[in-house]
Amino acid sequence: MNTDARIEVLARMTPAFAPWLGEVTVENLRELLQAELGDARALDDFQPRGPRHFSKAVAPRTILHIVSGNTPHAGLQSLFRGLLLGSHNWVKLPTGGLPEIAAFRDALPAELAARVELAETLPEEWLGRAEAVIVFGADATIEEFRRRTQAGQIFVAHGHRVSFGVVCDADAEAARAAARDASLFDQRGCQSPHLFYVQGGAARVLGWAAALAREMEIFNQTQPRAKLAPADAARIYTLREEWRFRATGAAGEAAVWTSAGSTDWTVIGDVRDSAFVASPADRVVFVKPLPEPLAALPAALGPARRHLGAVGFWPATVAHGRELAALDLPAARLCPIGRMQTPPLTWHQDGLPPLGALVRWVDLETL
Repeated sequence: MNTDARIEVLARMTPAFAPWLGEVTVENLRELLQAELGDARALDDFQPRGPRHFSKAVAPRTILHIVSGNTPHAGLQSLFRGLLLGSHNWVKLPTGGLPEIAAFRDALPAELAARVELAETLPEEWLGRAEAVIVFGADATIEEFRRRTQAGQIFVAHGHRVSFGVVCDADAEAARAAARDASLFDQRGCQSPHLFYVQGGAARVLGWAAALAREMEIFNQTQPRAKLAPADAARIYTLREEWRFRATGAAGEAAVWTSAGSTDWTVIGDVRDSAFVASPADRVVFVKPLPEPLAALPAALGPARRHLGAVGFWPATVAHGRELAALDLPAARLCPIGRMQTPPLTWHQDGLPPLGALVRWVDLETL
């Protein structure tokens, strides 16, 4: 099956998986290959590169995907790219599996389904035979597999990431967009915002936090959060009580908004400082004042700065994005709030070209 045939098949069968893969069309798959490889046909034959110079991209024959259990979308996207390249894909699933990835494999036509093997226990031969190894997980997991890979194997790591948003125009539309980002995938992805920084005084920050809480409830009514294990629900109840106690003695400098009778969502506003606070996930989001001057933002992030995934911003103007980029934050993605959870097909995941990082090139030169 050549590249055009794979593009046609993948574009046709992926609408059912749009929540995890985004919008996939024949056109944007060709655009992705063009952007990454210079020519959508480069996987099939040598393409002109210069006078009497031709190049062909060679995909790994085998790719091992080590998939984490926090969300299915990262693993599913990785598998999708492997199929687009035409590779054989081994997927090491977390204990308990990921039904979305199994369903995707089962929906493939036989020729592509044969290129996907799933296992919850890693066969040792997979790691030894894979030409490329892609690992999603905590830093310790990545270091373990980095040590176990061999010279000559392509190794791509996607480690722990945290994301946040910056709101300079604290209006109702920003609150709706932020609620979407803080709710999709139950805040378990690397692009999920833990915290929103809001520009303005205490009243403005807490007022917008209240608006965000209203929008979290509205979103939850149509897309409710997944049920939690009792221990996870207890962790959220404990966190809420801790912050309610803090708010009691904060003299109007902190407030907590929660879903009624459940742990479905939680918004915590705190204007006492701008220090980054990590969320326990499951739709728990913090709201704090944006540091003044803006140049103080990197320091406010503390240790989280080393693990940045995405920075959302509102209003979503080029000028605002460039202002944040000038801070030299080590985030690979700056994007509008409301789109933090839905990166385009052509995004550089963790700053890497997702297809380009996997291929090797063969050059052909003639007289």
